[in-house]
Amino acid sequence: MARTERISLAQGSGGEPMQRLLRELIWPVFANPILARQEDQARLAFELQPGEQLAFTTDSFVVTPLQFPGGDIGSLAVQGTLNDLAVGGAVARYLSCGLIIEEGLPVALLRDLCLSLAKTARDAGVQVVTGDTKVVPRGAADGLFINTSGLGIIPAGINIGTHRLAAGDSLVVSGPIGEHGAAILASRQELAITGDLRSDCANLSPLIQTLLPNAGLHALRDMTRGGLNAVLHEFAEAAGATAVIDESAVPVRPAVQGLCELLGLDPLQLACEGRLLAVVAPDHAEHLLQCLQAHPMGQGAAIIGRLTPKRNVPVILNGLYGIERALPPVSGELLPRIC
Repeated sequence: MARTERISLAQGSGGEPMQRLLRELIWPVFANPILARQEDQARLAFELQPGEQLAFTTDSFVVTPLQFPGGDIGSLAVQGTLNDLAVGGAVARYLSCGLIIEEGLPVALLRDLCLSLAKTARDAGVQVVTGDTKVVPRGAADGLFINTSGLGIIPAGINIGTHRLAAGDSLVVSGPIGEHGAAILASRQELAITGDLRSDCANLSPLIQTLLPNAGLHALRDMTRGGLNAVLHEFAEAAGATAVIDESAVPVRPAVQGLCELLGLDPLQLACEGRLLAVVAPDHAEHLLQCLQAHPMGQGAAIIGRLTPKRNVPVILNGLYGIERALPPVSGELLPRIC
């Protein structure tokens, strides 16, 4: 296919143009023996050992712009789904990939994004084994939307989740927050913002694997839409507790803080795509923090607060001079199309 060629509606028709798109671009990018069978389903042969569980998740990605500092929609689609598996303790095995392509998207750009998606999956040791391709008219998809589903295995003995949350637990973030949301915001040309802003997009699985042996680890969550604020409210509600956060302990890089002050945003509500919140029994918190800080992806980790017996609000921010204030949940869409 010529580098100047653009996607046409005919390439989603099911006929020869679509078969050519699949043969020349899609299948070579994701090539593996399971996909090569060209069945309508992926046939996966594996047996669970006693105590193992299957984990299955799905997510859709509609980020704009399609390419941004620190990543693109292809790498984001893989990392987001891998992280949804990893925070449950699962080891990812297989992915599906659904592409909804807008008529007129440059073929070269589509190829670059698919290559990025495939490389991210390969680097994680995961195969894309099934998928779907649709082409929609101009104006219906803003370039490219991607849906990825992931299948993984939770090893025997791993038991983390919201059911283990309890008052007294410590809250630990793996690094500075808000960097993905800030990078996406700055990359939107209409805002004409420049600066040292880069998405934190990353596959959290290698980091999480180092944390799972910690017997006091109760729950993990990646902080995507709604940022740290949204996860704190989810965990507080699940635990029937109140999360009390020390504002000065929450790590925020100066570039993100500066952008938030300029635009009147709260970094607690900005999305991350490579950070997690860990909830851990208080007598295990320091050890977990050391594990995080010893890993390249967790060097900025910090203990930011704790779960306390339930009070009249779910989340309290302990600010300067010891003044407490309620942190309301995210209301509305602070920044649309970020993931």
